[in-house]
Amino acid sequence: MSNLPKIAWIGLGIMGSPMAENLIKAGYAVTGYTLEQDKLERLAKNGGTAAASIAEAVQDADVILTMVPASPQVEAIAYGPDGILENARRGALLIDMSSITPQTSIDLAQAGGEKGIRVLDAPVSGGEAGAIEAVLSIMVGGQQDDFDAARPILEALGKTIVLCGPHGSGQTVKAANQLIVAVNIQACAEAVVFLEKSGVDLAAALDVLGGGLAGSTVLTRKKDNFKNRDFKPGFRIDLHHKDMGIVTDAARTVGAALPVGSVVANLVASLRAQGDGSLDHSALLRGVERLSGHSIEG
Repeated sequence: MSNLPKIAWIGLGIMGSPMAENLIKAGYAVTGYTLEQDKLERLAKNGGTAAASIAEAVQDADVILTMVPASPQVEAIAYGPDGILENARRGALLIDMSSITPQTSIDLAQAGGEKGIRVLDAPVSGGEAGAIEAVLSIMVGGQQDDFDAARPILEALGKTIVLCGPHGSGQTVKAANQLIVAVNIQACAEAVVFLEKSGVDLAAALDVLGGGLAGSTVLTRKKDNFKNRDFKPGFRIDLHHKDMGIVTDAARTVGAALPVGSVVANLVASLRAQGDGSLDHSALLRGVERLSGHSIEG
Protein backbone atom coordinates (compact mmCIF):
# COMPACT_ATOMS: atom_id res chain seq x y z
CA MET A 1 0.00 0.00 0.00
CA SER A 2 1.29 3.45 -0.91
CA ASN A 3 2.51 5.77 1.84
CA LEU A 4 1.62 8.76 -0.28
CA PRO A 5 -1.19 10.98 1.01
CA LYS A 6 -4.69 10.25 -0.27
CA ILE A 7 -5.90 12.96 -2.63
CA ALA A 8 -9.37 14.38 -3.25
CA TRP A 9 -9.78 16.51 -6.38
CA ILE A 10 -12.79 18.80 -6.83
CA GLY A 11 -13.28 20.33 -10.28
CA LEU A 12 -12.27 18.35 -13.36
CA GLY A 13 -12.44 20.89 -16.17
CA ILE A 14 -9.97 21.86 -18.88
CA MET A 15 -7.21 22.29 -16.29
CA GLY A 16 -8.38 20.01 -13.50
CA SER A 17 -8.66 16.78 -15.46
CA PRO A 18 -5.07 16.61 -16.77
CA MET A 19 -3.73 17.83 -13.43
CA ALA A 20 -5.54 15.09 -11.53
CA GLU A 21 -4.29 12.56 -14.06
CA ASN A 22 -0.71 13.71 -13.51
CA LEU A 23 -1.09 12.99 -9.80
CA ILE A 24 -2.34 9.50 -10.64
CA LYS A 25 0.70 8.99 -12.89
CA ALA A 26 2.89 10.08 -9.97
CA GLY A 27 1.44 7.29 -7.84
CA TYR A 28 -1.20 9.13 -5.82
CA ALA A 29 -4.63 7.66 -5.12
CA VAL A 30 -7.04 10.31 -6.40
CA THR A 31 -10.76 10.46 -5.68
CA GLY A 32 -12.52 13.13 -7.71
CA TYR A 33 -15.81 14.94 -7.93
CA THR A 34 -17.16 17.31 -10.55
CA LEU A 35 -20.55 18.16 -12.00
CA GLU A 36 -19.96 16.60 -15.43
CA GLN A 37 -20.45 12.84 -15.60
CA ASP A 38 -18.15 12.45 -18.60
CA LYS A 39 -15.30 14.02 -16.65
CA LEU A 40 -15.86 11.55 -13.80
CA GLU A 41 -15.77 8.71 -16.31
CA ARG A 42 -12.52 10.10 -17.72
CA LEU A 43 -10.99 10.16 -14.23
CA ALA A 44 -12.02 6.57 -13.56
CA LYS A 45 -10.71 5.46 -16.96
CA ASN A 46 -7.33 6.97 -16.09
CA GLY A 47 -7.00 5.23 -12.74
CA GLY A 48 -8.82 7.54 -10.35
CA THR A 49 -11.97 6.99 -8.31
CA ALA A 50 -15.17 8.89 -9.08
CA ALA A 51 -17.14 10.13 -6.08
CA ALA A 52 -20.86 10.88 -6.01
CA SER A 53 -20.49 14.03 -3.90
CA ILE A 54 -17.99 16.44 -2.42
CA ALA A 55 -18.51 14.86 0.98
CA GLU A 56 -17.69 11.39 -0.35
CA ALA A 57 -14.61 12.66 -2.19
CA VAL A 58 -13.05 14.47 0.78
CA GLN A 59 -14.04 12.40 3.81
CA ASP A 60 -10.89 10.23 3.86
CA ALA A 61 -8.52 12.58 2.06
CA ASP A 62 -5.24 13.80 3.48
CA VAL A 63 -5.00 16.52 0.83
CA ILE A 64 -7.86 18.18 -1.06
CA LEU A 65 -7.19 20.07 -4.28
CA THR A 66 -9.75 22.29 -5.94
CA MET A 67 -9.81 23.82 -9.42
CA VAL A 68 -13.04 25.67 -10.23
CA PRO A 69 -13.75 28.82 -12.28
CA ALA A 70 -14.20 31.68 -9.79
CA SER A 71 -14.84 32.84 -6.23
CA PRO A 72 -18.58 31.92 -6.18
CA GLN A 73 -17.75 28.34 -7.16
CA VAL A 74 -15.01 28.11 -4.52
CA GLU A 75 -17.46 29.31 -1.89
CA ALA A 76 -20.10 26.87 -3.13
CA ILE A 77 -17.83 23.83 -2.81
CA ALA A 78 -16.13 24.93 0.42
CA TYR A 79 -19.00 26.06 2.62
CA GLY A 80 -22.33 24.66 3.76
CA PRO A 81 -23.34 21.22 5.08
CA ASP A 82 -22.32 19.46 1.86
CA GLY A 83 -19.08 21.41 1.41
CA ILE A 84 -15.44 20.64 1.98
CA LEU A 85 -15.02 22.29 5.37
CA GLU A 86 -17.90 20.37 6.97
CA ASN A 87 -16.82 17.00 5.61
CA ALA A 88 -13.02 16.96 5.52
CA ARG A 89 -11.20 15.55 8.51
CA ARG A 90 -9.27 17.76 10.93
CA GLY A 91 -5.67 18.15 9.87
CA ALA A 92 -6.40 17.82 6.16
CA LEU A 93 -4.65 20.20 3.79
CA LEU A 94 -6.85 22.12 1.34
CA ILE A 95 -5.01 23.49 -1.70
CA ASP A 96 -7.23 25.75 -3.78
CA MET A 97 -5.75 26.11 -7.26
CA SER A 98 -8.59 28.22 -8.67
CA SER A 99 -7.99 31.82 -9.74
CA ILE A 100 -10.11 33.92 -7.38
CA THR A 101 -9.97 37.17 -5.44
CA PRO A 102 -7.27 37.42 -2.78
CA GLN A 103 -9.92 38.18 -0.15
CA THR A 104 -11.82 34.97 -0.95
CA SER A 105 -8.61 33.02 -0.29
CA ILE A 106 -7.98 34.88 2.97
CA ASP A 107 -11.53 34.19 4.14
CA LEU A 108 -11.27 30.53 3.19
CA ALA A 109 -8.03 30.12 5.13
CA GLN A 110 -9.62 31.65 8.21
CA ALA A 111 -12.71 29.46 7.94
CA GLY A 112 -10.57 26.38 7.36
CA GLY A 113 -8.45 27.17 10.39
CA GLU A 114 -11.56 27.25 12.56
CA LYS A 115 -12.28 23.68 11.44
CA GLY A 116 -8.70 22.50 11.91
CA ILE A 117 -8.12 22.40 8.13
CA ARG A 118 -4.93 23.90 6.72
CA VAL A 119 -5.37 26.00 3.57
CA LEU A 120 -3.14 27.21 0.75
CA ASP A 121 -4.08 29.33 -2.25
CA ALA A 122 -2.11 28.00 -5.21
CA PRO A 123 -3.32 29.38 -8.55
CA VAL A 124 -1.44 28.37 -11.67
CA SER A 125 -0.25 29.73 -14.99
CA GLY A 126 0.51 27.78 -18.14
CA GLY A 127 -2.90 26.99 -19.57
CA GLU A 128 -4.14 23.63 -20.77
CA ALA A 129 -0.80 22.74 -22.37
CA GLY A 130 1.05 23.46 -19.14
CA ALA A 131 -1.44 21.35 -17.20
CA ILE A 132 -1.05 18.40 -19.57
CA GLU A 133 2.75 18.65 -19.61
CA ALA A 134 2.97 19.23 -15.81
CA VAL A 135 5.05 22.37 -16.32
CA LEU A 136 2.72 24.88 -14.68
CA SER A 137 3.94 27.87 -12.73
CA ILE A 138 2.33 27.68 -9.29
CA MET A 139 2.15 30.76 -7.06
CA VAL A 140 1.30 29.92 -3.47
CA GLY A 141 -0.03 31.85 -0.49
CA GLY A 142 -0.01 30.48 3.04
CA GLN A 143 2.24 29.21 5.79
CA GLN A 144 5.71 27.80 5.18
CA ASP A 145 5.10 24.43 6.87
CA ASP A 146 1.93 23.85 4.85
CA PHE A 147 3.78 24.81 1.68
CA ASP A 148 6.55 22.35 2.53
CA ALA A 149 3.97 19.59 3.02
CA ALA A 150 2.29 20.43 -0.29
CA ARG A 151 5.45 20.76 -2.35
CA PRO A 152 5.85 17.08 -3.41
CA ILE A 153 2.27 17.13 -4.72
CA LEU A 154 2.72 20.43 -6.49
CA GLU A 155 5.94 19.15 -8.08
CA ALA A 156 3.84 16.53 -9.89
CA LEU A 157 1.82 19.37 -11.43
CA GLY A 158 4.26 22.16 -12.16
CA LYS A 159 7.81 23.24 -12.75
CA THR A 160 8.04 26.63 -11.04
CA ILE A 161 6.60 26.51 -7.52
CA VAL A 162 7.02 29.53 -5.26
CA LEU A 163 5.64 30.56 -1.87
CA CYS A 164 4.78 34.22 -2.48
CA GLY A 165 3.70 35.20 1.03
CA PRO A 166 0.75 34.81 3.42
CA HIS A 167 -2.78 33.72 2.47
CA GLY A 168 -4.02 35.58 -0.61
CA SER A 169 -0.53 36.30 -1.94
CA GLY A 170 -0.74 33.55 -4.53
CA GLN A 171 -3.93 35.11 -5.88
CA THR A 172 -2.36 38.57 -5.99
CA VAL A 173 0.56 37.24 -8.04
CA LYS A 174 -1.87 35.35 -10.31
CA ALA A 175 -3.78 38.58 -10.90
CA ALA A 176 -0.52 40.23 -11.98
CA ASN A 177 0.17 37.23 -14.22
CA GLN A 178 -3.19 37.59 -15.94
CA LEU A 179 -2.57 41.30 -16.47
CA ILE A 180 0.74 40.56 -18.19
CA VAL A 181 -0.72 37.73 -20.28
CA ALA A 182 -3.70 39.77 -21.49
CA VAL A 183 -1.57 42.76 -22.47
CA ASN A 184 0.91 40.44 -24.20
CA ILE A 185 -1.79 38.62 -26.17
CA GLN A 186 -3.30 41.95 -27.21
CA ALA A 187 0.09 43.21 -28.41
CA CYS A 188 0.68 39.98 -30.35
CA ALA A 189 -2.79 40.21 -31.89
CA GLU A 190 -2.18 43.78 -33.03
CA ALA A 191 1.16 42.74 -34.53
CA VAL A 192 -0.48 39.85 -36.41
CA VAL A 193 -3.05 42.09 -38.06
CA PHE A 194 -0.39 44.74 -38.83
CA LEU A 195 1.84 42.11 -40.44
CA GLU A 196 -0.93 40.53 -42.51
CA LYS A 197 -2.30 43.85 -43.76
CA SER A 198 1.27 44.77 -44.73
CA GLY A 199 1.56 41.63 -46.86
CA VAL A 200 4.32 40.00 -44.80
CA ASP A 201 4.57 36.21 -44.44
CA LEU A 202 3.04 35.74 -41.01
CA ALA A 203 4.70 32.42 -40.15
CA ALA A 204 8.16 33.75 -40.99
CA ALA A 205 7.55 36.97 -39.09
CA LEU A 206 6.36 35.22 -35.93
CA ASP A 207 9.34 32.86 -36.04
CA VAL A 208 11.87 35.68 -36.15
CA LEU A 209 10.00 37.78 -33.60
CA GLY A 210 9.95 34.81 -31.25
CA GLY A 211 13.74 34.63 -31.34
CA GLY A 212 14.29 38.24 -30.35
CA LEU A 213 13.37 40.54 -27.49
CA ALA A 214 9.73 40.42 -28.59
CA GLY A 215 9.70 36.69 -27.92
CA SER A 216 7.62 35.44 -25.01
CA THR A 217 5.93 32.33 -23.68
CA VAL A 218 2.66 33.84 -24.86
CA LEU A 219 3.94 34.18 -28.43
CA THR A 220 5.41 30.68 -28.39
CA ARG A 221 2.24 29.10 -27.03
CA LYS A 222 -0.24 31.10 -29.09
CA LYS A 223 1.41 31.67 -32.47
CA ASP A 224 -0.31 28.63 -34.00
CA ASN A 225 -3.64 29.91 -32.71
CA PHE A 226 -2.97 33.20 -34.47
CA LYS A 227 -1.73 31.62 -37.72
CA ASN A 228 -4.55 29.07 -37.95
CA ARG A 229 -7.30 31.17 -36.38
CA ASP A 230 -7.72 28.21 -34.03
CA PHE A 231 -9.50 29.47 -30.93
CA LYS A 232 -10.40 26.18 -29.30
CA PRO A 233 -10.37 27.13 -25.62
CA GLY A 234 -7.28 26.43 -23.59
CA PHE A 235 -8.21 29.41 -21.41
CA ARG A 236 -11.53 31.04 -22.21
CA ILE A 237 -12.16 34.74 -22.73
CA ASP A 238 -14.92 34.44 -20.10
CA LEU A 239 -12.34 33.43 -17.49
CA HIS A 240 -9.83 36.08 -18.51
CA HIS A 241 -12.62 38.65 -18.25
CA LYS A 242 -13.16 37.48 -14.67
CA ASP A 243 -9.43 37.72 -13.95
CA MET A 244 -9.13 41.22 -15.40
CA GLY A 245 -11.93 42.25 -13.07
CA ILE A 246 -9.95 40.82 -10.15
CA VAL A 247 -6.74 42.67 -11.03
CA THR A 248 -8.43 46.01 -11.77
CA ASP A 249 -10.39 45.88 -8.52
CA ALA A 250 -7.33 44.85 -6.51
CA ALA A 251 -5.22 47.57 -8.12
CA ARG A 252 -7.85 50.18 -7.28
CA THR A 253 -7.83 49.01 -3.67
CA VAL A 254 -4.07 49.44 -3.29
CA GLY A 255 -3.87 52.61 -5.41
CA ALA A 256 -1.95 51.16 -8.38
CA ALA A 257 -2.66 52.66 -11.81
CA LEU A 258 -3.19 50.22 -14.70
CA PRO A 259 -3.45 52.51 -17.74
CA VAL A 260 -2.73 49.85 -20.37
CA GLY A 261 -4.32 47.05 -18.35
CA SER A 262 -7.58 48.96 -18.08
CA VAL A 263 -7.75 49.36 -21.86
CA VAL A 264 -7.10 45.64 -22.42
CA ALA A 265 -9.67 44.74 -19.75
CA ASN A 266 -12.22 46.70 -21.78
CA LEU A 267 -11.14 44.95 -25.00
CA VAL A 268 -11.59 41.56 -23.30
CA ALA A 269 -15.04 42.67 -22.10
CA SER A 270 -15.92 43.87 -25.60
CA LEU A 271 -14.95 40.55 -27.14
CA ARG A 272 -17.08 38.74 -24.58
CA ALA A 273 -20.03 41.05 -25.29
CA GLN A 274 -19.74 40.18 -28.98
CA GLY A 275 -20.28 36.50 -28.25
CA ASP A 276 -16.68 35.27 -28.17
CA GLY A 277 -16.52 34.50 -24.46
CA SER A 278 -16.24 30.75 -24.95
CA LEU A 279 -13.19 31.08 -27.22
CA ASP A 280 -9.54 30.95 -26.21
CA HIS A 281 -8.07 34.25 -25.05
CA SER A 282 -5.95 34.30 -28.20
CA ALA A 283 -9.25 35.29 -29.84
CA LEU A 284 -8.38 38.84 -28.82
CA LEU A 285 -7.13 38.73 -32.41
CA ARG A 286 -10.78 38.83 -33.54
CA GLY A 287 -11.29 42.13 -31.75
CA VAL A 288 -8.30 43.68 -33.49
CA GLU A 289 -9.55 42.34 -36.82
CA ARG A 290 -12.95 43.94 -36.29
CA LEU A 291 -11.37 47.28 -35.40
CA SER A 292 -9.11 47.06 -38.46
CA GLY A 293 -11.80 46.06 -40.97
CA HIS A 294 -9.91 42.79 -41.43
CA SER A 295 -11.80 39.66 -42.45
CA ILE A 296 -12.75 37.35 -39.58
CA GLU A 297 -12.80 33.66 -40.33
CA GLY A 298 -15.19 31.39 -38.43
